Amino acid sequence: MPQQILILDFGSQYTQLIARRVRELNVYCEIHPFNKVPELNSNIKGVILSGSPCSVRQANAPDVNLELFRGKVPVLGICYGAQLIAQKSGGNVEASSTREYGRARLSKVDHHNELLKEISLDTQVWMSHGDTIKSVPTNFEVIASTSSVENAAYKIKNESIYGIQFHPEVTHTTEGKNLLRNFVVHICACAQDWTPDQFIETTVADLQSKLGNDQVVMALSGGVDSTVAAMLVHKAIGKNLHCIFVDNGLLRKGEFEQVLKSYLGMGLNIKGVDAKEKFYSALHGLTEPEAKRKAIGKTFIDVFDEESHKIENAKWLGQGTIYPDVIESAPVMGPSQTIKSHHNVGGLPEKMKLKVVEPLNTLFKDEVRLVGKTLGIDPLILGRHPFPGPGLGIRILGEITAEKVAILQEVDAIFIGGLRNHGLYDKVWQAGAMLLPIQSVGVMGDERTYERVVALRAVSSIDGMTADWVHLPYEFLAEISNEIINKVKGVNRVVYDISSKPPATIEWE
Repeated sequence: MPQQILILDFGSQYTQLIARRVRELNVYCEIHPFNKVPELNSNIKGVILSGSPCSVRQANAPDVNLELFRGKVPVLGICYGAQLIAQKSGGNVEASSTREYGRARLSKVDHHNELLKEISLDTQVWMSHGDTIKSVPTNFEVIASTSSVENAAYKIKNESIYGIQFHPEVTHTTEGKNLLRNFVVHICACAQDWTPDQFIETTVADLQSKLGNDQVVMALSGGVDSTVAAMLVHKAIGKNLHCIFVDNGLLRKGEFEQVLKSYLGMGLNIKGVDAKEKFYSALHGLTEPEAKRKAIGKTFIDVFDEESHKIENAKWLGQGTIYPDVIESAPVMGPSQTIKSHHNVGGLPEKMKLKVVEPLNTLFKDEVRLVGKTLGIDPLILGRHPFPGPGLGIRILGEITAEKVAILQEVDAIFIGGLRNHGLYDKVWQAGAMLLPIQSVGVMGDERTYERVVALRAVSSIDGMTADWVHLPYEFLAEISNEIINKVKGVNRVVYDISSKPPATIEWE
């Protein structure tokens, strides 16, 4: 195991961002719930306590026993984490009398302190808390202040324990990465050796040891995660990996053939399965979004299970699970209210009684892309926009038919092709078209038409948790709308979705 930083999650929306910033320093880190602290070992070089939507003053506030790591490794408390350390040490935390949310500037910085080395006086930081540390114990030294927050950062004397009331992980804290580097690299003395090359070398060796000469079966989708996971397993066991790529009839135009060709060119042992009719049959008559998702998921499992049984002695199921999937499956504040039901292979391990191998379950999406680039995977696959598991099935509102799929495939091809041709594709996080269950009046030539409406959607995002609509040029939208209406029979109106997430979701179903 590499050297690592342990991040204890108290429920902050920014916790994953802390981890990503630490990883950007080429240092491995793991997030664990505050109430499930792993035992310290020689690889853990420091601990970060995250923020929280809770107040340390409320009953049953999230808590942790500081003695688990006090005097053993350096500790950094961020926002709630800083308030928790202060309160447990005898300090006074109260509700803020002034607004402490948004941008602030450090009016005092102790440059002799190792945490704040090379942090500028008057640098911008991001505050986000309703409580504030009013007073600190006598063995605390205040190392930074703002005009309204006296105890913006502190250090416990003669101990490597620090607290900051601002968020260094967000981009609004302009020198936040420097502060995290000071803690992780200088104070915790972590070697910056968490690189794609090192990950590949270690992971392939681990896979060879774990899988031996066993047969592994894996479903590929054409997406980044499953592709990179498959290449790592392929590097470890070669032809003992059996990949299956299912055409569910809900892929983009020409995607099945294009992606299959790419996979074969990468040397993967892959089989393409045309199961369009099975999916269309399972979806017949269904209009409710969740019913459609479940039908798609069940049919996929049935098709994949049938194909897998043709592989002798398969013992493992490969999956492209990534780290956010792992974190979100064990939320800090109890189970999530809603879990998306479109994860392609959700029910497979139980049904097939296979052991699961997930080579990417410690990586974030951007790290997966870096590993894929190092592996030499086709940039067209690595740069591909996220595409939902049910595919066009959740972009056709109402009942799904082969005719509707064909219409939407043509619309989507014009839109996505246009983004590529105009150099806009890589400036968008995700884009697609929706076929709406309404028809509108139009005029074509001298004839009155009553045809379908399509909505175009393009969003910018970091991880899909929040998203904003992209301000595509009017000239581009006019050109694409004109081309869709002229070339796609059955469509006479194009609209552009200008809603953000929240409150709207990225997909319409």
